[in-house]
Amino acid sequence: MHILLVASAFNSLTQRVLAELQDRGHTVGVELALGNDEALREAVRLHSPQLIVAPMLTTAIPQDIWTAHTCLIVHPGPPGDRGPSSLDWTLQGGVESWGVTVLEAVAEMDAGDVWAWSPLKVPPLAGKSDLYRGEVADAALDAVLLAVERFASGKYKPQKQKTAALAAGWRPFMKQAQRRIDWATDTTEFVLRQLRAADSQPGVLDELLGAQWYLHGGHPEDELRGNTPGELIATRAGAVCRATVDGAVWIAQLRPWREPGSRLPSYKLPAVQALGELLPFEVPEVPAPLQLPAGRRTWSDIRYSEHGAVGVLNFSFPGGAMSTVQCRRLLQAYRFACTRPTSVLLLGGLRDFFSNGIHLNVIEAADDPAEESWANIHAMNDLVEAVLSTTDRLTVSALGGNAAAGGVMLALAADEVWCRDGAVLNPHYTLMGLHGSEYWTYTLPRRVGAAEAQRLTQSALPVSARRAVELGMAERVLQAAPEELGDEVTRLAAQLAASPDLAARIAKKQAARAQDEAAKLLQQYRDEELAHMRRNFFDASEPHRALRSAFVRKEKALHTPPHVARLGLAAD
Repeated sequence: MHILLVASAFNSLTQRVLAELQDRGHTVGVELALGNDEALREAVRLHSPQLIVAPMLTTAIPQDIWTAHTCLIVHPGPPGDRGPSSLDWTLQGGVESWGVTVLEAVAEMDAGDVWAWSPLKVPPLAGKSDLYRGEVADAALDAVLLAVERFASGKYKPQKQKTAALAAGWRPFMKQAQRRIDWATDTTEFVLRQLRAADSQPGVLDELLGAQWYLHGGHPEDELRGNTPGELIATRAGAVCRATVDGAVWIAQLRPWREPGSRLPSYKLPAVQALGELLPFEVPEVPAPLQLPAGRRTWSDIRYSEHGAVGVLNFSFPGGAMSTVQCRRLLQAYRFACTRPTSVLLLGGLRDFFSNGIHLNVIEAADDPAEESWANIHAMNDLVEAVLSTTDRLTVSALGGNAAAGGVMLALAADEVWCRDGAVLNPHYTLMGLHGSEYWTYTLPRRVGAAEAQRLTQSALPVSARRAVELGMAERVLQAAPEELGDEVTRLAAQLAASPDLAARIAKKQAARAQDEAAKLLQQYRDEELAHMRRNFFDASEPHRALRSAFVRKEKALHTPPHVARLGLAAD
C-alpha cells in the first residue's frame, strides 16, 4: 500500500513509523505540516495515497483532505482522552497505565472514530520525552500497524467514541501556571511529577538565583539535604541538586527565559554551565561513585556494575548528546572497566537514547564554537578508539533507544550491537553539514560494505532495529520493554560470557584487529576523517555553522526537507 505520513516534525516517532512501514513492504511518503495548507494539498495530489497517517501532528489537517482521504491521527491517550497536553496531565497526575489511540480525522479534535488503540504502563521515574520515545512509541506503533492492517482489509468498521466520554476526556493545553513549583510547600514527589511532565519541553518556568529559568530533568536524591527548600545544595557532573521540603532533586539542564519576541538565544545547557557566574562558589561538587551501592536513589549519568564475568557500563546523557567533558568522563570509566577481571563488557543497556554524538548545544554556547567542536570530536574519537582497541574481552553495545551520527559509530565500535525492538538508528552526518568522524570510514563499511555505507550516510534516512540486523549493523533485536532492557541484556551477556567458544572468539578478534591495523592504521582513518571535519568546523563558507545554529535554536523548517519529500515518489 502507498501511505503518506503527515507530521509536524520528522521526529523520533515519525521516523520509527516510516521505517517500520517500509520494513513491511509499504511505500511511504512524508510531508511536514508546517502551516502551509496549499503545500500539504499539493503533496497529497502528488502522492495520491491510499491512506494518510499522522504520527505526530500539532495542526489540523484541512477538511477537504480528510473528507477525500482516510486520515488516521495518532493520539497519545486512550479512547476518550482529548487535548494537546495528554502526556503532561497524565504524568502530573501520577497515572500508572495509559494508552495510544489511532483515530480518524474529523472536524473536532480527537473525536473521530477509533481504528485501533494500545495500552501501556507508565514507568515510575521516566520523563515525558523518555516515555514518548519508549512506551508511547511502542504502543503507537502497535496501534498504527493494526489500524493499517484493518484499513487494508477493507472489512473493518472503526468504532465511534461515546459523546459522554469525549466531553469528560477533554483537557486543555497545559500552561506554566499548571506547572508551577512552590519550593516552600511542595514535596519531592510532587516536584518530580511537575518536572517529569515538562521534560524535555517546555520545561518548568522558575526563579533561581535571581533569574528566570526553565528547569529540565528531575531525579530523586536520597541523602543530600538543605536548610531551606529551593536552595542549591550541590552540583554533580553539570547538574544541580536543589532542596525540597522533605528531600532534594537533581536538575540536569536549564534554559534561560527570554522576553517574548526577544532575539537572544534560549536553549538547554547543563545546569552548571547555564548558571555560570551566578552559581555561588560555596555550592560543593559532590561526585557519585562509579559503582553505586544497591538501593541508592540518586542521579548519576555514568555507572559501572559487575555480574560475574560481565561488566556493565551504563551511561545516559540528556538528549543523547555527549560534550567534551562527558566523553572524557566516559572514557575514564571505560578504562576503569577494562581493568576489571571480566570477559564481556556491556556498554549502554539503559532505556532511551544510546548516543547522538557531539553536544551541539554546548558547542554553540562556547566562546569559540569551532575550537569546542574540535575538542569534542577528538574526545569522541578517543572513546571510540578505546573500544575498537579493546582486544582482551568481547564488547557489546546495547541500544535501549535511538542513536544518531557519532553515537551510531560509537555503538558499531563494539564486537556486537544489540538493539531493543523500536530503536531507530540514523547513521549519517550530512544533514548537519559534516563529513563525520568516530572512525566511521572503518567501522561502517566493515559491517555493511562500501556501497551500503555510502548509501546510508548520503540518504540520511532512519534505519529500524530489524533493518539494522539485516544490513549487518547489528547482531540482535531484543523484544523487551524499555524498563526490562537492562535485565535482559545482562542475562544475554552472561550467556555470551559462559559460551564455550568465548576464548576462541577473543583470539579471532585479536587476530582480525592486528590484520586490519597492518592493512591501514586506525590513526590514518582518524586523520583522513578529521581533515574533512576541520574544514567543516573552521571554514566560514561551510554550511555546518548555520545548520548547527538552526538545530540548537529549534528554528522551524520552511518546507519538507528534499531528502524526505522525495520518499515514496520514485517507486510510483
